Amino acid sequence: MTLAQVITQYVTLKQSMGSRFHAEEVILKAFSKAVGDVAVADVEVGRVYAYIAGVGPVTRFWHRKHEALLGFYYFAIARGYVACSPLPMFLPKPPKPFVPYVFSQDELQRLLAAAAAYKNPNSNLEANTLRALLLLLYGAGLRISEALSLTLSDVDLPGGLLTIRKSKFYKTRLVPIGPRLTTALATYAIERRQISHSHSAEAPFFVTRSGTSVKRHTAENTFRRLRDRAKVYRHDGARYQPRLHDLRGTFAVHCLVSWYREGRDLQNLLPKLATYLGHAHIGATQRYLTMTPELLHEASMRFERYAMAGGNDD
Repeated sequence: MTLAQVITQYVTLKQSMGSRFHAEEVILKAFSKAVGDVAVADVEVGRVYAYIAGVGPVTRFWHRKHEALLGFYYFAIARGYVACSPLPMFLPKPPKPFVPYVFSQDELQRLLAAAAAYKNPNSNLEANTLRALLLLLYGAGLRISEALSLTLSDVDLPGGLLTIRKSKFYKTRLVPIGPRLTTALATYAIERRQISHSHSAEAPFFVTRSGTSVKRHTAENTFRRLRDRAKVYRHDGARYQPRLHDLRGTFAVHCLVSWYREGRDLQNLLPKLATYLGHAHIGATQRYLTMTPELLHEASMRFERYAMAGGNDD
């Protein structure tokens, strides 16, 4: 059996069991391409090490590749295709996990002010579109791809409801939005109509100067320029400066802070937040809930009230 044939068997089995297995399939097919057209039993240890190591420093992707290959070789050994695994026995220490940035309220205000005043003759993104996009990403916690994929028919402004179609996990969900965000999007919709962009139900809600859909790289590149104008930077030594996607995590953290202040039942609300964000399980939502000083303060205050009341705080 060739390596490619056994990989196909393994991927087919995993997907037949209900697993999406897309990322692992990509990793395994890239491994097969790197090693070449060889029998699965003839894969050399050095070729395996070279594929996993890649180039440059060890990243978390090193461990993703190792994990995908580990499952594959368990499968191959169990079926007698190979006698043992050629994977490295000792793993390097994984790098520190990436910590999303959480914008402060002041930073959000500066970003929105900079967006409203944004002028760049070389940019295909207008100020009103940029500001409305930022408000939506923060106000509804959408993924960038979800926001940019919205059509006019997906945005029900009278009902204050967004339809997110076939998002990250190929599911469609309804996202209610508050009155202030609805008003902001309605203002943008009026401005969009006044410029005579397409009114077709399937036309993109967010459009460029020329009326085409906004591409993700355009939005992200524009945000980087906007971030510099607003002087919003992170100073914690992280490799990455604040990203457009961090507005989604900020939405989640600010929700939690607000619930702490209101004394709400977080155990009951976290699953609802996960559903609202379109996460498959609550663990994905918890990843966004970075402990900011503000959040830590609110948690400490709640514990102090609980302790002072003798454990009777609801």
